[in-house]
Amino acid sequence: MQTLSITSLIKDSPSAVAILDTQLRFAGNSKVWADEFCPNCESLTGKNYFDVIPRTPKKLKAILENCLNEGVRNLSEGEKFIYPNGEIQWLKWKINAWTDANSEIGGLIVLLEDVTRVKRREELYAKSERVARTGGWEVDMHTNYVYWTDLTRDIHEVSKDFQPNLESGLNFYKKGEHRERITNLVTNAITDGTPWDTELILITAKGNELWVRAKGEVEFINGKCIRIYGTFQDIDEKKKTELDFKRISNRLALATQGANVGIWEYDLISDSLVWDDIMYNLFGIEKIANQTTYDTWLNSVHPDDMERSNQEVEAAISGIKDFDSQFRIIWPNGEIRHIRGIGVTKKNAQGKVVKLVGTNYDITELKNTQMMLQKSEESFHGAFENSDTGMAIVALDGSFEKVNESLCASLGYAEKELLTMNFKEVTHPEDFNDDRSLLKQITKRKRSSYKLEKRYFHKDGHVIHGILTVTAVKDTSGELLHFVSQVTDITPRIKNEKKLSHLVDITTEQNDSLLNFAHIVSHNLRSHSSNLSMLTNFLIKEKSDSERENLLVMLRGATDSLNDTILHLNEVVQVKVGAFEKMKNINLYDAITDVQKNLSILIQEKNAVCEINVPRDLKVRVIPAYLDSIILNLLTNSLKYSSPKRAPLIQISSKIESNAITVSFKDNGLGIDLKRNSDKLFGMYKTFHRNKDAKGIGLFITKNQMEAMNGKIEAESTVDVGSTFKLYFEKPLT
Repeated sequence: MQTLSITSLIKDSPSAVAILDTQLRFAGNSKVWADEFCPNCESLTGKNYFDVIPRTPKKLKAILENCLNEGVRNLSEGEKFIYPNGEIQWLKWKINAWTDANSEIGGLIVLLEDVTRVKRREELYAKSERVARTGGWEVDMHTNYVYWTDLTRDIHEVSKDFQPNLESGLNFYKKGEHRERITNLVTNAITDGTPWDTELILITAKGNELWVRAKGEVEFINGKCIRIYGTFQDIDEKKKTELDFKRISNRLALATQGANVGIWEYDLISDSLVWDDIMYNLFGIEKIANQTTYDTWLNSVHPDDMERSNQEVEAAISGIKDFDSQFRIIWPNGEIRHIRGIGVTKKNAQGKVVKLVGTNYDITELKNTQMMLQKSEESFHGAFENSDTGMAIVALDGSFEKVNESLCASLGYAEKELLTMNFKEVTHPEDFNDDRSLLKQITKRKRSSYKLEKRYFHKDGHVIHGILTVTAVKDTSGELLHFVSQVTDITPRIKNEKKLSHLVDITTEQNDSLLNFAHIVSHNLRSHSSNLSMLTNFLIKEKSDSERENLLVMLRGATDSLNDTILHLNEVVQVKVGAFEKMKNINLYDAITDVQKNLSILIQEKNAVCEINVPRDLKVRVIPAYLDSIILNLLTNSLKYSSPKRAPLIQISSKIESNAITVSFKDNGLGIDLKRNSDKLFGMYKTFHRNKDAKGIGLFITKNQMEAMNGKIEAESTVDVGSTFKLYFEKPLT
């Protein structure tokens, strides 16, 4: 009975109300409910709620079930639901459980309202407010209560619970002009009802300056102001952009005036051309109001540039490209000037070009400078390409940007090869640091150029000597662009100097040798002279034939000794004469084995072993006769001064080094005490063992022969262990 009375009461309710039983079936509903949520249903009574409204959101379904089970109420002022198909719906509800006569839960009373339109408007308004950064405010003049929206508080950078009054609100404006202006505007509004709309600076609670647009209106009753209300809009970014634009525009105006840049505008609709004062000055034309036309400009253009310039304007109008041209003009006095013209198009809503706007400025001096620079560059290019001196433009990272034929010829590379290389790759390692150090002084602005004698590597590996001159090239602002390097090939001069120096060294050594030998010969000749004189006197006085025969034998021995001394002198003198002209590439292995064969009987007699560890194709650059003499002397010495304690072992080996070929002769013979005899080892007539055949001339001649071939000899020796002689030969020429 109670349910029937309730259902009859809600049937005509102005709200969407439904009565549900414990199975959530409709026991009754208002007509508004039926129209709102199931307009196509004739009767809802007895039907399940979820069958009638199958897309009930899960959250609302859970709330309905919870209210029924727990007998509680639930209230919502509006909640947003997004359905799987993307549809958005806002629902507002009030749900109560009802009880029967026995105080048992009989079901639910559901008041449901679709508030989607209202909430969508509110949401859009809130979004618009946030996007526009516009907040509202209101002052109740009767109670002095001030209301700010959340966005107004946000603009002022205050907390959500901040409560302003009229005075504190006005004090947010920047002290001085801005605060005085808003105070006057509010006062005038309260007095005579004048609304305001102004832009001011306020200082936020966090101390930030902010441009805002403040709008206000007043409401009067019986001639008395009872309410002030309005909006705050954050226009800081827009205002600052506007002020920056104004400053830039002012600076642009000053710049165009100072730089003598003319501004023009060509209206295609009215066929009118507007020039500023600078344009008239640029074209040497007197200003006549409203009489400047397109023909005024075109007739000023040089006849040789007129057609091209006109075509460029037409191309801009056609939308092919913006106008950017250089052309000559003729002043009324006949003077020719160069002009740079730049223009952009303006289009209407249909995309048709209706205006050309641009600038002109005089580039005559620039053109003259460019022509002079072009001539200078052409002159430099000609000098660069045709110079007998090697030249290169070197980038800041050391790579070659440009090279001439002379440099390519000096270094043996093709132009394409050098342009892929860095100057370090062709520089001798021992000279690189000096070059780099001087280069750093240029980059640090400590000097602008330098000159250096340095070595380069030719493509085939041999060394090129050059005098390098490096000059810095800078732009107009003083920034370093690149380097210009000049390389004068002085290799022939260096070779001649070395050859001359070597000849001087040889001459000096020969003089020293001759002087040393002269002393020796002088001593020996005195001995020989005295001996010969004495023997001659004995021979004259001696009467006995047998004694005279004996004296003749002694006299012959003395003359032979004198002859040996003279032959030694001749051999030493001849060692270094014409050495370089006789140098050849000789197979080292063949030379050693040939000498070994010649000494084979002596080697067998000594029961010696000779090990040759030399490549069969190894060649050295030598004088053939000297090489044979050196090998023969060293092998003979190893056999002659072998140790009686062990069989002779002679080991000959070679090693190819970066700048020489080293050949070692090692034996296990008597050895030499180098601590006592190192300075005498290669001296003339120096012997170190009591060998009756030793003359002390072999190592002296060997040393001179090696030096004559631009080589050297070194020795290592230990008494009763053996000796090692190292020979350093030049590499053969390829």
